[in-house]
Amino acid sequence: MKKYLYPLLTVAVLFIGFFLGNGLANRANAQQLRWGNFTLRLSKVDQLLQYMDNSYVDKIDVDSITEDIMADIVSKLDPHSAYIPKKDLELVNSELEASFSGIGVQFSIQQDTVSIVAVISGGPSEGVGILAGDKIVEVNDTAFTGKGINNEKVLHTLRGEKGTEVRLGIRRSGTPEMLHFTVTRGDIPVHSVDASFIVEQQGKATGIGFVRVNKFGTGTYDEFLTALSKLKSEGAKAYIVDLRENSGGFMDQAIKMANEFLSAGDMIVYSEGRSYPRYEARANGLGRFKQVPLVVLIDDFSASASEIFAGAMQDNDRALIIGRRSFGKGLVQQQIPFTDGSAVRLTVARYYTPSGRCIQKPYELGHQEDYQKDLLERFEHGEMFSRDSIRQSADTTVYYTKAGKRVYGGGGIMPDIFIGRDTTRNTPWYNRVVNHAYTYQFAFRYTDRHRKQLQQYKDWQSLERHLKQAGWMSEFVSFAKEKGVEPVEAEIQKSRPLLERIVNAYIVRDVLGDEGFFPLFERDDDITKEAVKQLQQQTKSR
Repeated sequence: MKKYLYPLLTVAVLFIGFFLGNGLANRANAQQLRWGNFTLRLSKVDQLLQYMDNSYVDKIDVDSITEDIMADIVSKLDPHSAYIPKKDLELVNSELEASFSGIGVQFSIQQDTVSIVAVISGGPSEGVGILAGDKIVEVNDTAFTGKGINNEKVLHTLRGEKGTEVRLGIRRSGTPEMLHFTVTRGDIPVHSVDASFIVEQQGKATGIGFVRVNKFGTGTYDEFLTALSKLKSEGAKAYIVDLRENSGGFMDQAIKMANEFLSAGDMIVYSEGRSYPRYEARANGLGRFKQVPLVVLIDDFSASASEIFAGAMQDNDRALIIGRRSFGKGLVQQQIPFTDGSAVRLTVARYYTPSGRCIQKPYELGHQEDYQKDLLERFEHGEMFSRDSIRQSADTTVYYTKAGKRVYGGGGIMPDIFIGRDTTRNTPWYNRVVNHAYTYQFAFRYTDRHRKQLQQYKDWQSLERHLKQAGWMSEFVSFAKEKGVEPVEAEIQKSRPLLERIVNAYIVRDVLGDEGFFPLFERDDDITKEAVKQLQQQTKSR
């Protein structure tokens, strides 16, 4: 499933219709058909499937065999081309749409049970009285718990056609009997902007706006512009655009975002391929934030459209790029649908930053597993911690930004200011509780037990003050011990600031959502603090 979630870049969608001919003899003898400007070749595989379907000694499921063959053929290409079966296509596409049809909840699977983390305001579930903390144990009068419950199954079950109904059996804390709700599915917005806020330091506003963008979907630009305008009205004089962990999406959305910060005629990106004519995108000069100080944050999971935006800012010397080297995806996919409802995302071109860089990292056709190991190899080689450990790409060509600064291609966007991971407070005990997600599990359980009290706090600042006084640390240590992590006092004390930061942030998220989580979590983040420092220096010098 994860393979299908690689970002696609928007281009015109081509629909190809297949005509199968009249009977086996015609099909076997016809080697190719003309359709528009394309020659559709009937390959040996295509002919073999027809022979098997008509003549094989036993009855076989040709459709199932075809699905396997399609996936296997595409796997021989680059790592970003993908075959998507009909059953997965709607879910995959919905990741980048502005909305989907569902019941309107955010959930987490805890102990083989679907727990509702948040109920979307104005959504169908809120309308019938479902609450955060409720547990879904039945769907349509059938048990919905156990080892077989996973994220994909929950999404397929709770999403559905608008106007259809789903009956939920709910267990609610403090209510002994099971509750039943019938929810009519409706349109649920998909948000690209996780949060936008004025950064605080030492309890004071900095005048620096922070916008975190998690993907580039159909509504990203509109959300992004709304966030910038809101921050401007709140007094923002400079901005941080956070693209960390943003794997990309639609190229047109990245282009529109970049246009807001660039002068007329500035190149944003261009793309071309063997059968794909060169396409250039340039700024039109109508952007509303062309003069504001700007920093862009990236990391090793920033890819595709994120790299288009970051590359445009870097090559035009428009913003400082801070963080770690980005993923390195410089390929353009085109989604081609088939008549049975499936589709293929086929790589048709490469894109290039304004200086001429293709930032695609090296790959070999059909070697997708090796390609995916790249990030692990970066980690093991020490790149996440030290700029000096970064291995140079095989592409040693020097490119130049507008102001003459040297940049390189062939392996992601290199930040102007590198900030490695700080492990000085990490301990074996801390690594175990984080890697096993015990921090997240504890935060959810703590929120569940104290929800009524915690919901009295309406902003993250007051809720954090309460959590600091609540003294949950000993409770967490006992929780971790229950899970098999024996306490080591010296390690607990050394890692205490890290633990308090992450658990408090998770509890705040469970109560107030991402708009509470990110201001608290980013306040003490090393990369964000460096961005604030750089922007404060820029604004002082103006």
